Amino acid sequence: MKEIIAVIRMNKVNATKKALVDAGIPAFTATGRVMGRGKGQVHSDILQGAEAGHPEAIAQLGGAPRLVAKRIVTVVVPDELCKTAIDTIIKTNQTGKPGDGKIFVTPIIETVRVRTGEEGDVALN
Repeated sequence: MKEIIAVIRMNKVNATKKALVDAGIPAFTATGRVMGRGKGQVHSDILQGAEAGHPEAIAQLGGAPRLVAKRIVTVVVPDELCKTAIDTIIKTNQTGKPGDGKIFVTPIIETVRVRTGEEGDVALN
């Protein structure tokens, strides 16, 4: 089993949920608004606004790096669905611009369904 943690744009959450369900991965957890930043110094929307000549965006360029609102989607899948989940998240969230997000994959040693006590991959279905 693998845990896939995806940090994505706020406006991509609904599309990501739908895409995962359509890919046969109906169970996941979405964490509310989280704040973070990548290695870039400026949020891409601010940079685009400054390039377009908007004074508000130009004024924001001078400050320290700002944190950007994101969402975290976590899904635990059997090993055979890991690539499908990753590919689905990338396809849905990739814009080619900074801020598209990150995906982290970690091994899961065990899963137990609380209601029934089922363990392993059976607990994921």
